[in-house]
Amino acid sequence: MQVSLNWLSTHLDLSAYTTPQLSDLLTFAGIEVEGIEQKGVASDKVIVAQIQSFEQHPNADKLSVCQVDDGSGSPRQIVCGAKNFKAGDKVPLALPGAALPGGFEIKEGKLRGVDSLGMMCSGKELGIGEDTGGLWILDSSLPVGKPINQIVESDTLFDLEITPNRSDLLSHLGLARELSALTGIPLKGERDHTKATSQTRAAKADEVTLEATDGCPYYTARVIKGVKVGPSPAWLKARLESIGLRPINNIVDITNYVMMEMGQSLHAFDLDKLQGGITVRRAKEGEKILALDGQEYALLTEDLVIADNARPVAIAGVMGGEETGVVEGTTNILLESAYFTPSNIRRTARRLTLHSDSSYRFERGIDPHQVQGGSDLAVKLILEIAGGTAEPELKVAGEAPQLVSDIVFDEARALKLLGIDGFKIEEAHAILTKLGLTQHGTSWTIPSYRLDLQRSVDLVEEVARVIGLDRVPAKFTATFAQGDATDRQYDHAMQLRQALANRGFNEAQTLRLISTPQTNDALGNPTGGLAALKNPLSEDHTTLRPSIVPGLLASAALNIRQGADRLRLFEIGRVFLKMPNGMVREEERLTILLSGPVSPSSWHARVAKAADIFDLRGVIESLPGVTALETKALKNNGTFLLHSELKAGNRVLGWIAQLHPARARQLDARDPIYVCELLLSALRQGSTGPAKFTDLPRFPGMTRDVAFELPADVPNAKVAAFFGSIKEPLLISTALFDVFTDPTGTKLAADRKSLAWTLTYRAPDKTLETAEVDATHNRIVSALEKALPVVVRR
Repeated sequence: MQVSLNWLSTHLDLSAYTTPQLSDLLTFAGIEVEGIEQKGVASDKVIVAQIQSFEQHPNADKLSVCQVDDGSGSPRQIVCGAKNFKAGDKVPLALPGAALPGGFEIKEGKLRGVDSLGMMCSGKELGIGEDTGGLWILDSSLPVGKPINQIVESDTLFDLEITPNRSDLLSHLGLARELSALTGIPLKGERDHTKATSQTRAAKADEVTLEATDGCPYYTARVIKGVKVGPSPAWLKARLESIGLRPINNIVDITNYVMMEMGQSLHAFDLDKLQGGITVRRAKEGEKILALDGQEYALLTEDLVIADNARPVAIAGVMGGEETGVVEGTTNILLESAYFTPSNIRRTARRLTLHSDSSYRFERGIDPHQVQGGSDLAVKLILEIAGGTAEPELKVAGEAPQLVSDIVFDEARALKLLGIDGFKIEEAHAILTKLGLTQHGTSWTIPSYRLDLQRSVDLVEEVARVIGLDRVPAKFTATFAQGDATDRQYDHAMQLRQALANRGFNEAQTLRLISTPQTNDALGNPTGGLAALKNPLSEDHTTLRPSIVPGLLASAALNIRQGADRLRLFEIGRVFLKMPNGMVREEERLTILLSGPVSPSSWHARVAKAADIFDLRGVIESLPGVTALETKALKNNGTFLLHSELKAGNRVLGWIAQLHPARARQLDARDPIYVCELLLSALRQGSTGPAKFTDLPRFPGMTRDVAFELPADVPNAKVAAFFGSIKEPLLISTALFDVFTDPTGTKLAADRKSLAWTLTYRAPDKTLETAEVDATHNRIVSALEKALPVVVRR
């Protein structure tokens, strides 16, 4: 939100504070200052000057040497690069010593060897207006020598980020209240517009009817006749322009001014264009409205509208309708001031992607007890500026809801939470009083605009904000808590991240929202359907991802097109699976992508071998909790090759595959791309906790090889499972080192294969003898022949 310091100064005197001090004050009070902009110049050394004559610079084609009248009685020489002036023009002149926006100080100097005793300025250089490509040509009636800050008021704009719970700060009056409490500077009483001054009466049924009191419990209307719509006065235009609002006409500008002044959003209807009275209701099936932004919106029955007897004339709390808007020919108006339930406004604004300054305030909740005060201020300004006659009474339908209640302030707990030595509870009472609260014994009455104050601890937070969190001592008061399942899940995920990072992989973070075409391109047509969003933000974010693979492939394509040839990516995240009953189940998964050379290119190995699916399998086997990995071929869906299920014992870990070459070419990949997706829950089941270390062996080991034939359809995983089940104490490891097949059947039957394994033996307390190793090895080979259909080569 843009806030003008000049506007704030109409509510309290801030002259004792510099801009940086105010910025710090707001920041430490929890109001984020996103930016500060200086508009205009405060220096008296920027004045009106008149160009008397000018000539070409002797040493520069694009510069002119000007003689200007600065009101001192003698000409002043200025070197200028602009070309949009002529003799007799009046322009801003910054004299030596003048400070311009951005901290730029003007000094005397030479430009290409010619003295320049100041600088003639453009509007942009003075923080006034946009760049026009030259000097700011002033009104010829302005007196020479008059300071520019007496013509155009300088100002400081704060760009503030207001948290959603502090809707009371979405106005200059609200922010002035906050600064008054923080600084101790009293508010100027005559500027408090929240107090109602008009007489009221209950609206008749043919004037205002509330059909949807859950969406609008309180609505007021005031009729003003005989107004003259036209341009706003200069002061009103300046107020709105100072915070980036475009003046439209005096009636609309007054409603915008009241909204920015006190946070109450209003709307003015052309009374003569309304057909009958006002009805606040839900939209009817098929209704549409042409809004003030020129767009037609289709309404749903859940949308709240302001309607006359014929059609909707406004989307309640969001935007008015164009057909009943105030225009130059309007003479009679109906002024609306109301309270709308935030959830209704938020839902409609988001569905229609129609956001306005009004909806921004109604979504967060306004003070329902300032509705009448906002209407009274607008009526007062309309009568002063646009003339006309207002009905003597304000028509009221419903009543303002009571959104705040008294809070019992737990003073003992407050002192304990603050923990400040020597802090007196009376100081806390004084702070709460400055914030607008009223004490009744141990209870405090909350002002209607502080919707965020609901509990005693909220009052403690207010005290801490005002005194400064730097006064609250840092204390370690937490106690040790035993780790639970959530902690173990987090630790396991971090172990996986560290293990993959140690192997040269980079962690990716991709969006959980993807497009349906992106999903189908990466996965084919996923079984079970996709969890589509009802109201997607864009065409690229329509679906909750059923897999992390589409996001990693998109990241891989981006890296490839940036020149990366060696891809090592992984992501741990959540996927969303649509169940047959329509419900969505969430799963945590680990996805790994591998492509490119197995090692970086170097002077001694310029063409490194490209990684294959066994390299990815090796990475998986190195992860915590993965032992005795088995694979089972899955049906090819046209997107992947070598698509296989991964198992570790009875646990299904996930799947592994090679991306189809045609799809890889679409990503501009030069090497095959391999991916796997694993279930974190299955990996956790196999995790044994923290790594355990053993002493280095003190005695040498011995190896024996065993080679054997077996049917080609017997998976190697069965052989590995057999060796893993052996309970011989001397056997410490086994490894496959050779596989032989002969499709021609010349050296080995085509339906057979030959495997060779090496077995390592070692004793922890002595050097083994050959006879001991041979005996153990023979027992293992005999068991192998009994367990599997193998023929051992002796």
